[in-house]
Amino acid sequence: MFQPRSILITGNMGYVGPVVARHLRAVYPAARIIGFDSGYFAHCLTAVRMLPERVLDEQVFGDLRSPPADLLDGVDSVVHLAAISNDPMGNKFESVTDAINKDAGARFAQLAISSGVVRFVFASSCSVYGFSDGGPRCESDALNPLTAYARSKVHTENCLSSLASSSAVTTALRFSTACGMSDRLRLDLVLNDFVAAAMSTGKITVLSDGSPWRPLIDVTDMARAIEWGLSREAAQGGEYLAINIGRDDWNFQVRDLAKAVADALPGTAVSINPDAPPDKRSYRVDFSRFRSLAPGHQPLKNIQDTIGELVAGLKVINFSNPDFRTSELMRLCVLEHHIEQGRLDRTLQWVG
Repeated sequence: MFQPRSILITGNMGYVGPVVARHLRAVYPAARIIGFDSGYFAHCLTAVRMLPERVLDEQVFGDLRSPPADLLDGVDSVVHLAAISNDPMGNKFESVTDAINKDAGARFAQLAISSGVVRFVFASSCSVYGFSDGGPRCESDALNPLTAYARSKVHTENCLSSLASSSAVTTALRFSTACGMSDRLRLDLVLNDFVAAAMSTGKITVLSDGSPWRPLIDVTDMARAIEWGLSREAAQGGEYLAINIGRDDWNFQVRDLAKAVADALPGTAVSINPDAPPDKRSYRVDFSRFRSLAPGHQPLKNIQDTIGELVAGLKVINFSNPDFRTSELMRLCVLEHHIEQGRLDRTLQWVG
């Protein structure tokens, strides 16, 4: 197995990044680990006493649209997390999502490979499948991205596929919907939202009829999959590989997620709207290829573990805000507040 010596993590100061950095530091204690981030969400710390970036050798601040010329010097491995990272932000800032996720992401991938990076791991998404009313989606199925965010993932995957060569092993990890506790928690994710609603209001309101399917994965299991992407050899799936990341029994209907949270927090009421229009963001995913290629890096968490850790983490910060959807635990609210205060412009460039 390949052992990275110098790892660059882009977008390391978001929701997933601190968990990934901590895991990679534990797995590769001798590696040089560098973070590169714009810092939009650097202040959004939850339930921590120390800055999570303490595990890094270096933190670089910058914009993916214009990275420092020497950013990749000596780097042999890249974990590419940087992105405008969900549908609400993608809808509000669609042109910026294209500029950062698609255009800058493609340029950065090309730059990394041409600079001698030999392992490139890209955080893609199962949202590339869009709506599907058949069986679970596997990697050979047609892609049907419905949002700017999902389309940007397809674009970057296509770019990485075109760059495939014997000089680098490149992996696009099509992650299930993230969930779980982090040093920079987000509540704009379905399971995290349900836990927060149950704790702050005693009620979970499902806006759909509860039938849509979502594959989920805990952030700690995302980090283990990234480790596999960094270490795998070309014989394990090819020089370029796009692969679904998750576990079959973590395909949930939304109503079942609500019930699981209510079971963990007795007294929680669940409201479902049976007359809601169909939610087109519904898909199940087949994870058999990941199970076959990475038996030692399969997701370990169960849903009760993840819910319990979210509850415990929110209790640490004395969370009780029933209006959390307008708080800085929602990433879109953070960006909008930066703009309102004149810190960011409408293209999400720092002012001054």
